[in-house]
Amino acid sequence: MNRNTYALAFCGLAVALNVVLGTVVGTLSLSWLFLDAMGTIFAAVLFGPWWGMGVGIVTNLVLGVTNGPTEIPFAVVNAAIGLSVGLIATRWGFGWLPAIGAGVLVAVLAPLLGTPIAILVFGGLTGGALDVLVMALTQAGSDIFTAAFLPRLGSNLVDKVVSCLLVVALVRQLPTSLLVRTGGRRHAA
Repeated sequence: MNRNTYALAFCGLAVALNVVLGTVVGTLSLSWLFLDAMGTIFAAVLFGPWWGMGVGIVTNLVLGVTNGPTEIPFAVVNAAIGLSVGLIATRWGFGWLPAIGAGVLVAVLAPLLGTPIAILVFGGLTGGALDVLVMALTQAGSDIFTAAFLPRLGSNLVDKVVSCLLVVALVRQLPTSLLVRTGGRRHAA
C-alpha cells in the first residue's frame, strides 16, 4: 500500500475518532473538554498540515449531516487546527514541548475563528454549558464578542493542550515502522 492510500485510510479513522470522542465527551457534558479535534491533530502530526486540514473539514461535513448543518461553518476552525499543528509538527516534531506550544496556539486560534461563527450562526450561544458564562458576561456589560470569546478561550486552553499531549502519548506508542511509513517524527522535547 502506498503512502497516500495509507494516509487516506488513516484519515478516515481520524474523522471517526473526532466524531466519536466529541460525541462521547458531549454526552458526558464535560464543559472544559471536547476531544473533538484529536483525530485532526493526530493526522496532522503523522501526515502533515494538508492531511490535518482535510480531516478537520471532512469531520465538520460529517457532523453537518449527523448533527445538523450548523456544524459545517466550524470546519474553518477544525481546518486551522490541522494546518497549525501540522506545520508545527513538520518544523519541530511533536514531542512534549511542541505539543504544549501547539495546544496553546490552537487554543487561542480556535475561539478567534469560532467566536465570530458562533455569533453569526447562533447569536453567541451554542446550547452548551459555556452559555451560562456567555450570558453572565453579557449581563455584566461585556460586548457579545468578548462574552462569547473568553469562555471558549478558557475551555480551549484545557481541551487543546490535553488533546495535543494525548496525541504525543499515542504517537510514542506507535511502532517505528508505522512512523516511517507515515513520515511522522518522534522527537523528544
